[in-house]
Amino acid sequence: MFQSFTGNSRRTRQVNLSGRNANPFAAAPNSGPTPAVSGKQNALASAQQERILRQRERDRLNGARVIQRTWRGHNCRKKVRSTWRYEWDQRERFEEQVAHRFTPPRTEEPQAYTSEVECVVQLRLLVQFTNIQRRDDVLRLDLFARRLLNSGERGQLTFSGEQWTVLLWKLQNLALEALESSLVVDLPVDGSKVLQSLLIYLTSKIPKETARNAKQYYHVLANATKHTKTTSFKQGLLDRALLLSNVLGPLRALNSETLKAYEGFASEYLTVPHLERYISLEDLVPRLNYKLLARSLASLLKAPRLAESKALADSDSRIWLLAYFVSFHELVYGRKQAQSSPEPDYVAVVSILLSSLADEIGSRIDIEDLPMERDLNSPILYKPGQQQQALLPLPPFVRKEILSLVNQQSITSLLAQIEGTSIIEDQGSNSSSGANEEARLLASYALTLLRVFPRRGDEIRMWLYLGSTSIQDAPIGDPSTRIPAIKYFWRSARNTTIYESISRDSRAALILLRHRPLGSLGSEERNQEWRIILLFLELYAFVLKVMDDEEFFSGGTTHGLGRTEFGTSWTRESALPLVDVKLLTIFLKNLAFTMYWNASDIADVEERDTGGGIGNYFSTSNAVQSASTSDGTRTKHPDSSLAGISGMDIDYVKGIVTGLLRMVYERDSRRNFLPKDHWLMTARFDMEGFIPAVVVEEENRHRVQEADEEDDEPFGDLGDDDMGPMIIGNRRTQQTRNIETLKRQQRKASRKKYLEAVTPRLEILQNMPFFIPFSTRVQIFREFVTLDQTRRRGGHVDPDNWRMSIMQNPAFQRSTAEGRPSGHDIISRHHAKIRRESVFEDAYAQFYDLGEGLKEPIQITFIDKFDTVEAGIDGGGVTKEFLTSVTNEAFSSSNGLNLFVENDQNLLYPNPAAVDERKDLLRQAGFKDGSPDWNEQMRELLKRYEFLGRVMGKCLYEGILVDVGFAGFFLLKWALTGGSGSASRESGYRANLNDLRDLDEGLYQGLLQLKNYSGDVEDFSLNFTVTDIISTPQITEHGTAAATKTITRDLKPKGSDIPVTNENRLVYISYIARHRLQIQPHQQTSAFLRGLSEVIQPSWLSMFNQSELQTLVGGDSSEIDVPDLRRNTLYGGVYTIGDDHQEHPSIQLFWDVMSALNDSERRKVLKFVTSTPRAPLLGFGQLNPRFSIRDAGNDQERLPSTSTCVNLLKLPRYADATTLRDKLLYAVNSGAGFDLS
Repeated sequence: MFQSFTGNSRRTRQVNLSGRNANPFAAAPNSGPTPAVSGKQNALASAQQERILRQRERDRLNGARVIQRTWRGHNCRKKVRSTWRYEWDQRERFEEQVAHRFTPPRTEEPQAYTSEVECVVQLRLLVQFTNIQRRDDVLRLDLFARRLLNSGERGQLTFSGEQWTVLLWKLQNLALEALESSLVVDLPVDGSKVLQSLLIYLTSKIPKETARNAKQYYHVLANATKHTKTTSFKQGLLDRALLLSNVLGPLRALNSETLKAYEGFASEYLTVPHLERYISLEDLVPRLNYKLLARSLASLLKAPRLAESKALADSDSRIWLLAYFVSFHELVYGRKQAQSSPEPDYVAVVSILLSSLADEIGSRIDIEDLPMERDLNSPILYKPGQQQQALLPLPPFVRKEILSLVNQQSITSLLAQIEGTSIIEDQGSNSSSGANEEARLLASYALTLLRVFPRRGDEIRMWLYLGSTSIQDAPIGDPSTRIPAIKYFWRSARNTTIYESISRDSRAALILLRHRPLGSLGSEERNQEWRIILLFLELYAFVLKVMDDEEFFSGGTTHGLGRTEFGTSWTRESALPLVDVKLLTIFLKNLAFTMYWNASDIADVEERDTGGGIGNYFSTSNAVQSASTSDGTRTKHPDSSLAGISGMDIDYVKGIVTGLLRMVYERDSRRNFLPKDHWLMTARFDMEGFIPAVVVEEENRHRVQEADEEDDEPFGDLGDDDMGPMIIGNRRTQQTRNIETLKRQQRKASRKKYLEAVTPRLEILQNMPFFIPFSTRVQIFREFVTLDQTRRRGGHVDPDNWRMSIMQNPAFQRSTAEGRPSGHDIISRHHAKIRRESVFEDAYAQFYDLGEGLKEPIQITFIDKFDTVEAGIDGGGVTKEFLTSVTNEAFSSSNGLNLFVENDQNLLYPNPAAVDERKDLLRQAGFKDGSPDWNEQMRELLKRYEFLGRVMGKCLYEGILVDVGFAGFFLLKWALTGGSGSASRESGYRANLNDLRDLDEGLYQGLLQLKNYSGDVEDFSLNFTVTDIISTPQITEHGTAAATKTITRDLKPKGSDIPVTNENRLVYISYIARHRLQIQPHQQTSAFLRGLSEVIQPSWLSMFNQSELQTLVGGDSSEIDVPDLRRNTLYGGVYTIGDDHQEHPSIQLFWDVMSALNDSERRKVLKFVTSTPRAPLLGFGQLNPRFSIRDAGNDQERLPSTSTCVNLLKLPRYADATTLRDKLLYAVNSGAGFDLS
């Protein structure tokens, strides 16, 4: 029995819920007709379909009911309004009044209302049925307005009670709608004047309600004003006096809502372009309360409210508002008083508006100075290489008012209203309360001016630097109570929480740079603290450029803030105490290290950040952005931001911090005032694996650099600046070119960001090398050279192996049709025959065309005047002798080349007058300026500088020391030329007064006296010109006679007409320093550095300062280490060490004598053998070739001799130490050499 048997033999019903056919023998789907599909699935689908149909029917019925109800309501309201209109018309005799008004002859004005009740009844009906779109309703409103105004003039209306307030407010809205509709609907004759008068009347009756509705009120007035032609006033359609009263109406009453009225007036009406064409600003401004206007704008422009303001979303509106606000300030206070001490609210408003418009104003205010491309189908101008962004010049009125912000009096007096007592009291505190509101406000304003007017940045910084605040309750005019702006902002910056946190731990900087708490209460305060810090850094960097070392180090005797000594120069008074400078460097070190070391973490935040560009850097929010339009003419891409501040990108901060750190480091390098290891940050690195990691990063950098070069190849040498101001072609071609250029720039920027992220050690080495010990950097330099040699020579670093590989390489077996040289050609190009009497000229003639190929091994054969090859040992040292001979001849003052000159310390630098002297010689020879022959002669001069730079690079590349000393300012250009990454511009060389001391001590002292002169410098009758003196040999009957010639040049346009005054003497000094150190020797220095960079990567040189570079060129100037020299000496001949590992007795005597000599005598011996008196940087183990000694016979009277090309000392086997010492010193002091051997 089945367990499921129930006793019923009837078969149970089978229900198939899957919808599938359970019959295995059923026909396939495509085999023939199939019966209707059945099952639960079909039933559900059918039910759903029916439900949908029923729901549609219900919706249709409900929709019909809504339409019917709406239509019935509309009809009902229409009938009611018609009834009200009829009732209103009957009481007003409307048709009769209209007929009389528009049918000549016209009757008098409608009569006034006889009672207040009648007026109320009519007004209540009017506000309920009036539709401004109907012309007859506009006529009714016009009629009522006339009767109401007549009644008001007769004093028949008291307007008492709440009902009047509501009715009059509604009537005011109707009047505003009617006035706005008048732009498209014709009003009755004098209709606009009636509405204007009505608004004036209503504003006086309901001032609070009008103030609350100020935005709508002024929005309508603005639209009416903008659409009114200036000729409309003459035609009588609008009344100028009434319009002025309309504008002033809501602003006259002083109540709790007055600020709202001023906000509406500023945001809606002061954005009308060319407002002076419609109303007289001279009549408007005196009737305004300017302080209330400034206060209301300061409140309106704060972050949350500014984001909500639609009227100020457009940049053009904010530009006009800024111009009017600045103009009103001058009209209220007068130009002189307005510029003397701006109020805090004024500074805040201008700062916020300027910051939100920085990019646009900066690009449009000097638009005539920019190279433009004109679209052939459009009058709009575009910047070359950028996406289409409209560049329209600023209106003259706007430009004039914005430029008025940049003046010395107003900027210098920014601190005048601030008392320095609070800063003095808080100078020992690190509380954030020390960074008071005034400092934050001024910092934002000053940074905004620097951003908007970059061309006048130095002037603005100088005016800020000349500013000062004073001690509270100090006597007026007492100069001893003035507190320099530098010290004021230093204390404000030092009292911020950001400074305290970063100074304590560099890791805190990453948190402050990355963390951006949206909407938090502390975010705005943090932004303001960043502004204080950045302004101080800007000012201090400027002050260091004009502050000499004596003034800088005098800060050690100044006790912070307080009374100053009478007669002390302002620059000296602005010097920070050295203790404070030390604290500042700690902060800068920690901040800079984090920005470079954690660049990838910060960049990750930037990619997700949608902050505005640097033009919005100082703004309080990101709310105001330029919107993209369909035609692409106002497109603005959001840039990265840092620390939650819109537009403050990491490149900007890196530039300031890196540049300032380098300036202080240079001061410390010249005269140490900081502890020995103060600059090192080795604790943050794994120094054991540091060098290999840097080498890997250098390989990555090289790959990216090759990608950049490949990216430039399709474009050849045609840069953006070479494309010309006007391109002839169709619009599509220009757009395609611009897009390709933009894409290429974006790829380069992307690779640059990638490098900063993946090569943090390399970035630190190139921008802040002083974080790493000097010995480590020297090892890294040699590793870079070895890496480059391996890459260039295919792994064959040894010269002989490289030559063999070239000769055996199948690719160089013979010359090809493409002009590829054979292996023999390559080797021969690296070989030269050099005459002893003309080493430099022969080297230049045979090796200049090698260019970068000078890196490869070269072979030198010296020949005498009979073209006979000199005999000698070629152990690779001939190259060293050749390079040292070239440098000795080129840098010697007696060789006639005159490429370099010496200063008072016998240190070399490029001859500043070389180019002018060559030009003068060419003119004497009859060459025409600018002719092909003239240009060729000038190129020949510069090519010699370039070749000399390659030779110096070759010495560094091969590790060959040369006994040449360069001036510090010239070596500084080597180091700063290689500044890379984001800080390249700020790290570049900038002339300053202290560097001028290495060039001309007399000029330096003269400029120093001029800067510190207490009287009127105009007594010296100086102007902005400079006189260059050049040597011009004159050919006479008796031969060539030396003569001099003076050339006077303007330091700035029309400089001969600009006198030097007490106010501009700092600018004059900076211009003189820039001319002497940069402009005059520019071509010579650039050519030398160009040649140097072809052999030595500029970024490698940026790892060293000027004194370190001198050590790299000439060796270590420290005391000679005899034990180190002994350990790294090779012996030959009889002196070869045998199996007993014992030195020869003569060798032992030699080392005993060397140990007994003083350091000066040891240096003479070293120079006698190696041609340089200094040891290699990493010890004598790095000397190439090694220091060697071989025997020179047993003659006791023979002097020691040398072969400097291989660093070989030929030492006779002397019997005693006294003889050895006497003979050695005699040979050294008499200059004995190869010929005496």
